[in-house]
Amino acid sequence: MSADGTWNTVMNTPMGAQNGTLELKTDGNTLTGTLKSPQGEIELQDGAIDGDSLTWKADITQPMAMTLEFSATLDGDELKGDVKLGAFGNASFTGTRA
Repeated sequence: MSADGTWNTVMNTPMGAQNGTLELKTDGNTLTGTLKSPQGEIELQDGAIDGDSLTWKADITQPMAMTLEFSATLDGDELKGDVKLGAFGNASFTGTRA
């Protein structure tokens, strides 16, 4: 199953659940895309895919500047994973194919 497409995501942060839309595109082992949330739209960086494992980073500026580091597992039409929130620890997130 391909990771390509639109995903509705929920990130469980210390500030509560944060909804977003993830647009993913794969090319070989390279993963690109965007993350849209109420805080805006950001480009994914350093994206990679290896089988059903995905990783990427995203630089945010709201509510404060930090780099989010995502790692996820693809299971059909579901994504599950963790996000490193800089000095704020980790958060879990899930995604379902839109």
